[in-house]
Amino acid sequence: MQGDGEVLFLGGVGEVAVTLGHDGLSFLPLHPELGSSCLSSIGLLPKLENKIKFSDVYAVELLDEGPVCGPWNTRIVVQGKKNSEMHRFAVHVITRSRKHPSQLVPCEYLFGHKDPETCKSLVEHLSACINNEQDRPKNLMVFVHPLCGKGRGCKNWEMVAPLFDRANVNTKVIITKRAGHAYDTLASISDKELKKFDGVVAVGGDGLFNEILNGLLNSRNKTSYPPTPEGFGYFGSTEKCQGYKNDGLNNSTPTSEAVNVMLPVGSNKSDDHEPLLSTGQSVGLDISSLNQVPSVSFPNDWFRLGIIPSGSTDAIVLSTTGERDAVTSALLIIFGRRIALDIAQVVRWKSSPSAEVLPTVRYAASFAGYGFYGEVIRESENYRWMGPARYDFSGTMVFLKHRSYDAKVAFLENENSHSLAASAENVADEVQSLQSRRKRSRKTICQANCSVCKETSTPGQDSEDEIPNSSQM
Repeated sequence: MQGDGEVLFLGGVGEVAVTLGHDGLSFLPLHPELGSSCLSSIGLLPKLENKIKFSDVYAVELLDEGPVCGPWNTRIVVQGKKNSEMHRFAVHVITRSRKHPSQLVPCEYLFGHKDPETCKSLVEHLSACINNEQDRPKNLMVFVHPLCGKGRGCKNWEMVAPLFDRANVNTKVIITKRAGHAYDTLASISDKELKKFDGVVAVGGDGLFNEILNGLLNSRNKTSYPPTPEGFGYFGSTEKCQGYKNDGLNNSTPTSEAVNVMLPVGSNKSDDHEPLLSTGQSVGLDISSLNQVPSVSFPNDWFRLGIIPSGSTDAIVLSTTGERDAVTSALLIIFGRRIALDIAQVVRWKSSPSAEVLPTVRYAASFAGYGFYGEVIRESENYRWMGPARYDFSGTMVFLKHRSYDAKVAFLENENSHSLAASAENVADEVQSLQSRRKRSRKTICQANCSVCKETSTPGQDSEDEIPNSSQM
C-alpha cells in the first residue's frame, strides 16, 4: 500500500486509511469528527490505538459478507447508511486487562471492504507477517486432566481450544485416563514422534505438569548423578556403583545384570517407608533405555512446556505468569512467550533385594518435600474430592500423628570455605549495622542539632550549617 493507504471500514470507527508497515498495521480515521470508537467506549476494546503491532496479533480471520457497524455515538451517515454490508476480515489481538495488568484479554478489530479480493489479499499478507514471528508453536501435544480442580480441566480446554484453532495451532489432545498416563505416554514416545511437536501443554494442576516433566526428562535429560552417598548398602559391585557415580546419567553403561524395578501403574505399594508421594507412575529409572542415546535430549532451545491452570493451587502458573487465568496462559502459549523455570533433580539411591544399583530419579518444578510435607501430599491424594481443602485436612491429620522423620545431611565442602565464611561474617556485620541504623532512624526525630545529621556531616563542615536545614523540616 502506497501513499495514504487502502481505505477500509473499521467497525466502531468508520472509514480509515490502512497502511502496512514492517512491524504492524497502521490506520488513520478519515472522519475523526464522528467521535471515538463505540467498542472502546463501552470497554469491549482497549483504548483505540492507531497501530496494530504484529507481535500482538495472534490470528487473522477471513469472514463472510455481513454488516460492519459504524460509530454508535454519531448521527452522521457513513456511506449512505449506518450499517453497511461488505466483505469482512477480523484481526485478533491481545491487550492487558485494566483491572489486572497480568491478565491478557483477546480483542478483535473488524475490517470491511466492498472488494472481496482486497480483503483476501490483506488477510494473506497479514498472515504471512504473523508467521514470520519467531518462537510461535505450530504443533502441540495437550494433556487434559478431567478430574483436576473439581472437573475444571475439560471445561477450561473447551474454553481455550477455539483460540488455538483460530491461531492455526495444531493440537493433539489426550484426555488422561489414570494416574501416570501422561508420564507413560511421554516416556515411551519415540524421538521421531516427539520431534513433530513444538511442546507439550498440561491442562491441569501442578501434579500433571510434574508428571509430564518427569516423563520427558527421565530418559532424555543430559545431566550427571550427584556423588554417591557413602555408607549405602548396595547389592551390586563397587565397580558398578563407581561407574554410575563417575559416568553420570547419560554416559553410564549399565551391565546386563541391572534389573528395572517399575511399580505397576495405579499401584500405591512401595517398599520404602519414607513419606514420598506415590503417583501411579513408574518411579524406577528405566536404566536399560540408556543403552540407546536419544536424539532428543534436554535442555534444548526449541521444545517448550506449557500449563493452562485448572488445578487446586496452580503454584507454577502463579509464579510464572502472575495470573491464574486459563485464557491468559493459552494466549501466552500461542505467542510462544517463554520464561526460564528452575528444575530440581532428586536422586534417591535405594536398596532392594531383587535389584542391584537402582537410583530413582525425580524432577520437581515447584516443590519437593520430605517428611511432614511429603506425607501431607501423599495423604491428600485420598481426598481429591475435597478440592483445595484437602491440604488443610490432610495436614491436620498428619500433624496429629506426631511422627518424626529421620534424615542425614551431607555436603561437599568448598575449598574456599574459610574465605567464604569470613565473607559471610563481614556481610552479617554489615547487615547488623544497617539494621541498627534503621531502627535508630525510626526512633529518632530529625530536628535542630539532630544526632543523625551530626554523624553524617562531612569532615570540615560546620555542624551548625545543618541547623537551619533541619529546622525547616
